[in-house]
Amino acid sequence: MPCALKISEAASLGMHALGYLAKREDGPITSREIANRFEISEAHLAKVLQRLVKVELLRSVRGPRGGFILARSPESVTLLEIFEAIEGRFEPSQCLLSSVICDGDSCILGRILVEANNMLRARLEETTLVDVEAVINSSQ
Repeated sequence: MPCALKISEAASLGMHALGYLAKREDGPITSREIANRFEISEAHLAKVLQRLVKVELLRSVRGPRGGFILARSPESVTLLEIFEAIEGRFEPSQCLLSSVICDGDSCILGRILVEANNMLRARLEETTLVDVEAVINSSQ
């Protein structure tokens, strides 16, 4: 089924992985375990996780019992932070076309894009890993 809202696979992987790590307090978790949990590519996930290490949302632990752990408490990490770590600054567009042909006010979609982007940004900003953790726990 088509969906109007598109979040990149990388951003989605980052949000899901950190949500999973938020519920795990038993030490570092490997990228393989996370990839298996969500049935995703471990190679792609590893690239996403390294990006999250670089912005200090995750810590990487080396060695035989190594893996990844959250660098901050789950209640202090928002989905917006994760999204922006992967995608860059959240800058809503007022036009769906690659070259903007309207000012957003006279668009055939009216103010729908502006309102939808504002709602998405607000929801990402108010949702922490604690909220996501609850969803991931209930889906297992």
